Amino acid sequence: MAKDIEAAAAAEGGEYTAKDYSDPPPAPLIDAEELTKWSLYRAVIAEFVATLLFLYITVATVIGYKHQTDASASGPDAACGGVGILGIAWAFGGMIFILVYCTAGVSGGHINPAVTFGLFLARKVSLVRAVLYIIAQSLGAICGVGLVKGFQSAYYVRYGGGANELSDGYSKGTGLAAEIIGTFVLVYTVFSATDPKRSARDSHVPVLAPLPIGFAVFMVHLATIPITGTGINPARSLGAAVIYNNDKAWDDHWIFWVGPLIGAAIAAAYHQYVLRASASKLGSSASFSSRG
Repeated sequence: MAKDIEAAAAAEGGEYTAKDYSDPPPAPLIDAEELTKWSLYRAVIAEFVATLLFLYITVATVIGYKHQTDASASGPDAACGGVGILGIAWAFGGMIFILVYCTAGVSGGHINPAVTFGLFLARKVSLVRAVLYIIAQSLGAICGVGLVKGFQSAYYVRYGGGANELSDGYSKGTGLAAEIIGTFVLVYTVFSATDPKRSARDSHVPVLAPLPIGFAVFMVHLATIPITGTGINPARSLGAAVIYNNDKAWDDHWIFWVGPLIGAAIAAAYHQYVLRASASKLGSSASFSSRG
């Protein structure tokens, strides 16, 4: 655990020093001036392209795996072929790692309406930016899955279109809970990996933020692919549902919006108002003690 610099300074010098990190000011709810800046539209374009690439690679991986393991298409040994669930999880986690790394400096690398929603609740982005991001992510996802269908038209519908559906044997409540918990893990990791306080206090531990975020996506997929196919990203679920356009995918679709948004809200509240609030109180206590 990182040493508390404020407390150490108080103990050694007898005086409380200013904190060694700075939180950015809360984003305004509505910032009309932001609409006049090219940086906003550049970020929106980056979110669109990143989500398009994310859906193209990941859904193509899912379709390819199902084709490789289809005994009627690949022979009696098909069950031993393909990348498996582990490979699918790596595709999702690996692409998030790559795309967050590429776009973090432009848009923040959200690539997920649930992440954008959580950051909005924590006042990290304005309402204007959040809405534009979610629109761009949704359109990018639709276009990405559309590319998969265009390139693999012979297999796309046959193998389910990469759409998220509740698996047989699981209740809607179980699917909803899986999406809430999975998204909580992801968004909590996003907050932790990008926390300015962590960057200052743990500066001796180099952390590349996209790595834990991508790894969180990988781990959640391992746990929830058998239940819901793993959504934790409403844009990912929407893109596949729109292009596949199957009744089953639409029947369960609400789960893949409600669950991730609830999970993101819980993660934002936990990080901002429990963990960070507790840290602030500890800092205040150290200041009071040093002055006493």
